[in-house]
Amino acid sequence: MRTVFICVLSMLLLIGNAASAQNFQSCGIKNTSTSHGEKLKFKVYYTLAGLYVAAGEATFSAVIENYQQRKVFHVTGEGHTLKTYDWFYKVRDVYESYIDTATMLPLKFIRNVAETGNRIYDHVVFDHKLNTAVSRKGSIQTPDCVQDVLSAIYYARNINFSRYKVNDVIPFNMYLDDQVYPLYIRYLGKEKLHTRYGDYNTIKFRPKLIEGTLFKGGEDMLVYVTDDARKIPVYIETPILVGKIRVYFIP
Repeated sequence: MRTVFICVLSMLLLIGNAASAQNFQSCGIKNTSTSHGEKLKFKVYYTLAGLYVAAGEATFSAVIENYQQRKVFHVTGEGHTLKTYDWFYKVRDVYESYIDTATMLPLKFIRNVAETGNRIYDHVVFDHKLNTAVSRKGSIQTPDCVQDVLSAIYYARNINFSRYKVNDVIPFNMYLDDQVYPLYIRYLGKEKLHTRYGDYNTIKFRPKLIEGTLFKGGEDMLVYVTDDARKIPVYIETPILVGKIRVYFIP
């Protein structure tokens, strides 16, 4: 699953090697960033030899629903390549997460992706009291406070960065493909940022990525989120194995 859309998700998903030792009673993080009806749009650009070409789009939406007698954010992430780019690598991806509004922990995760002839469907149910994640493949043990690939974005948007100093590392754990990855971001401070779609006061950080079929590994990815309660990702830039990707928030 190495897609243009995953680059947008990776704004806040930092597959690295720093473990997170947390207690279930302190997992919950107060939601200050997301509200019912929120919808965020992004455009993805790919570059090779200095020429940037619009390659894809992604949309993240959140609505409040009832699930298992709890109030949840039903969050949906949809990503697709543009038609002019489909000839090279066609992507039509949908991710869903049901996030407990009280704790910002996921209760259910769905992945339904179609990428150039390949299809993947996952349906995962989390039990945070038993520390399990149950999918069609079976059940695995999970650490306290585990996130899924989509809920991690909404969890991270509620981090209180004022508690950290420049170069501090903020860890948490993420479930994907019947595995749990220890993740972190390195806080880099604040910066005024100009993009082709607007000017922002931002918080910036670098995720630690593992080497794979898309990323080179290390801390080459740079992420900017708005310096306010919503912490909207507004810009990402990262080299990949061939070329570079830039992602912009579309107001």
